[in-house]
Amino acid sequence: MKIVERIKAPTPKFFKILRTIGLALLAISGTIVAAPIVLPLTVVTVAGYMAVAGGVISAVSQLTVAEENLNKPRDGD
Repeated sequence: MKIVERIKAPTPKFFKILRTIGLALLAISGTIVAAPIVLPLTVVTVAGYMAVAGGVISAVSQLTVAEENLNKPRDGD
């Protein structure tokens, strides 16, 4: 299965929820990092790690497909 097909394939419900959580982590961390006020270094560092975690969770969740789609015969088989 090619990457484009994988992205377009339906995602299981559990991974849709995880993707939403990952996007929320990205939004929260982006808001904290871009805050116009001075925040403690620890808070900004944790926000950076949250951004990385949110990005990874969202990417992995987006590329996960329902199992029945993996059993389809490929073109030319």
